[in-house]
Amino acid sequence: MPDTDLGTGLDAVQFRFRDDEASDGAQVTVDAFLEQSDASAVRIEPGDDARELLPHLARIRLIEVNFPTFADGRGYSAARLLREHGYTGELRAVGDVLVDQLAYMRRCGFDAFAPDKALDEEDAHTAFSRWEHVYQPTVDDAVPIWKLRHG
Repeated sequence: MPDTDLGTGLDAVQFRFRDDEASDGAQVTVDAFLEQSDASAVRIEPGDDARELLPHLARIRLIEVNFPTFADGRGYSAARLLREHGYTGELRAVGDVLVDQLAYMRRCGFDAFAPDKALDEEDAHTAFSRWEHVYQPTVDDAVPIWKLRHG
């Protein structure tokens, strides 16, 4: 099992895959962030355009992406976009995060998870390690199986 920082309660970080110190700064909305010059943590809600943050990535330590319902997948796109544009800070999935989604969220660039309801650690470990091979390239370092087969 990867190193984890276990938390409790709403928005507490249950799993974190980073070595740096966790940000304890208050997260602001995207609109509020764009109006401030000193904010270093922001929370993306469904419907927010993550592209608005691209010019500011160097000063952001933490981006939380809210999943108010497990069926809303817009946060996956936001995560991948941010990572593809060079964001290296903490990218935290918060809200209705389910154990079945963990591996996919990691592949999109999430490196911290704060589910509304704590996930079973054994189930989470299984989810993070279930698939040894992947089929499509994304922001993680996994080499797609077709490339392994055909070079």
